[in-house]
Amino acid sequence: MTRIAAVHGALAPHRRTQSEITDMVARTCLPAGTDRRVLDRLHRGTTVRSRHMTLPLEQYGDLAGFGAANDVFIAAATDLGAETVRGALREAALAPADVDLVVFTSVTGVATPSIDARLVGRLGLRPDVRRLPLFGLGCAGGAAGLARVHDHLLGRPDDVAVLLSVELCSLTFQRDDASMANLVATGLFGDGAAAVVAHGAHRTARTDGPTIVDTRSHLYPDTGRVMGWDIRDSGFQVVLDPRIPDLVRRYLADDVEGFLVDHGLKPDDVTAWVCHPGGPKILEAVTEALGLPDDALDVTWRHLAAVGNLSSSSVLHVLRDTLAERRPPPGTAGLLLAMGPGFACELVLLRW
Repeated sequence: MTRIAAVHGALAPHRRTQSEITDMVARTCLPAGTDRRVLDRLHRGTTVRSRHMTLPLEQYGDLAGFGAANDVFIAAATDLGAETVRGALREAALAPADVDLVVFTSVTGVATPSIDARLVGRLGLRPDVRRLPLFGLGCAGGAAGLARVHDHLLGRPDDVAVLLSVELCSLTFQRDDASMANLVATGLFGDGAAAVVAHGAHRTARTDGPTIVDTRSHLYPDTGRVMGWDIRDSGFQVVLDPRIPDLVRRYLADDVEGFLVDHGLKPDDVTAWVCHPGGPKILEAVTEALGLPDDALDVTWRHLAAVGNLSSSSVLHVLRDTLAERRPPPGTAGLLLAMGPGFACELVLLRW
């Protein structure tokens, strides 16, 4: 099985309180003369206390369109990605030359050459390293990226793979857009990155990290307009349907229980739930749908409050924090789960 050797998280450089960010959004994202009371209520309702931003708050109003924001994404994602991969390799006691595959996922900017390609020379990765850039998976990208790493390592059990997620969500906030979706997104999403180092079964384990047992994906019917982007001249305009919690209640339990049954498990056998922090209503729906104890998603709730939703990076931060804060008993099962555009669910079964 695939073994996770290290999980390293990083955050954008400018930490600000939620109220400071709300004031910035009111100045830069609301059309002139708009009553900001709805914005204030939605931002308070996210339960987010602080977030990390790529730019100083006063510079967001100066971003002149999609091109300018994307130029900032490329430069900042390359810097933050390099920092994050270096940290993960250091924790795994591996060198850049040991890496055989780099999977990169993001949904908050575009680059060709891709960010992973820009990191090869900068980090000292081998010129023959395999690369797999992923775009469009949104919040599910961290879980789906782990699944693709696992696929590779099953076929190449001598290899080392790195999954890198960089999400600079603040660069997608839309100016002069008072839509409910934009107001929710500007109150929920933050900027950060995460990297996972994993290796195949033939390599000697240097850490006691968890193993990946299996993965599963499920794309739900007639949900293409539930979550995603509309691409505008101004950039990525968020699509967020208020029905998302209802879809979680409708579909998630069958997916999770069926996946576990295939491995001779039931939900009570899971000793840690590594759940993406989609937002308060989604976390409440996950808890209700799966019949979880009130404290089962505590690590996720703390992550949401401290840094917001980091899109694909968040579930990897929650995995790191789970290992650091409440490491489950060895040999027991864990489930990592995230949902994203499609509308789709990604599940990763772990053994601690």
